[in-house]
Amino acid sequence: MDLTLFIFFLILLLAFANGTNDVSKAIATLVGSGIANYGTAIAWGTFWTMVGASASAFVASAMVKTFSSGFIEPGLVIPAVLAPAVLCGAILWVLFASKTGLPVSTTHALTGALVGGGLLAFGLDGLIWSTVSKKIVLPLLLSPFLSFALSMLFHPFIAMIAKRWEGLCVCIMPSHRALVTIDPQGCTRTLFQAGGSGMPVAAVPSQCDRAGLSGPTIGLDSLHWLSSGLASLARGTNDAPKIAAMLLLGSTMTTWPSPTWHILAFTGVALAMGIGSYWGGQRVTEVLAERVTKMNHTEGLSANLTTSSLVLLSGTFGLPVSTTHISSSAIIGIGLLRGTGSLRWTTVRDIVLAWLVTIPAAACLACAAYFLLSRALQTF
Repeated sequence: MDLTLFIFFLILLLAFANGTNDVSKAIATLVGSGIANYGTAIAWGTFWTMVGASASAFVASAMVKTFSSGFIEPGLVIPAVLAPAVLCGAILWVLFASKTGLPVSTTHALTGALVGGGLLAFGLDGLIWSTVSKKIVLPLLLSPFLSFALSMLFHPFIAMIAKRWEGLCVCIMPSHRALVTIDPQGCTRTLFQAGGSGMPVAAVPSQCDRAGLSGPTIGLDSLHWLSSGLASLARGTNDAPKIAAMLLLGSTMTTWPSPTWHILAFTGVALAMGIGSYWGGQRVTEVLAERVTKMNHTEGLSANLTTSSLVLLSGTFGLPVSTTHISSSAIIGIGLLRGTGSLRWTTVRDIVLAWLVTIPAAACLACAAYFLLSRALQTF
């Protein structure tokens, strides 16, 4: 098999593995707060993940550059086996974590694999340690604490707004050509009403019969759905370019050789992430939804808004933060607001241990893959 095709196959496999583990980060709050079942939530997260992954082809060039050429000193001849070794190290760890239900970071796994494979290929002097520390290690270390703090800071404010909004909804009434709000007692207030040409404006009833509404209804639960979709979109935008960048690792070019390759790489990654999310995302979702802390929909909304805002902001600056760390830390922060007794500390311990082990585990797996692939190429 041609080496480029082999690398592309491994990229698709890593994108699939990423989907099985990472789709949970944005949808677990929907299930945990009782708004959606697993099937519906995973389908929702899968759709927006694919949208974000596709959009990243046009907005995430900084992330591609960081992971394709930002780790290795310029001028070095990059061995052909480095990219597949890095991919194998990340794939094996992420699939293992998904199988055991541990929410781990694909960003961490790729970083560990790049460092491990790079050390074996070039030694200490071949890696740009300033990039590793400033653009990778520092954001990855700080983002969980920032997410933890922001979720605890924002939630009381969001809860106050939600309390005033509880029971209210905004409804479209096609028969009256009106947009109205309905309070918990069923009283309506007209926000907007359109008059037709030569047609009288219909009187909107002051007491609305909710069962008779035929238009869509937007309430607090709807905002939770939107926040989950936004977090999934942010997750796809953040993860896809790191995975697609492996096609450029070892290339003398820092940009795509052609627009066709560019589109093909991101389309393949988006599809593979979607397949992995839909068919393999439930196990890790169960852990975050049920085994960390109980949530209501306001708490889930707070966690999702924290996750999506931090991930999108980091992606804009080309900082490869971990959606896993941000989302999990936000959920833990929300749980602590209820009191220490509301958290399942054994689950939190397992999650944190998985975070700590990911980089060295992926590095070791990449080194083993580098050794085996080098021997295989010499044989053939």
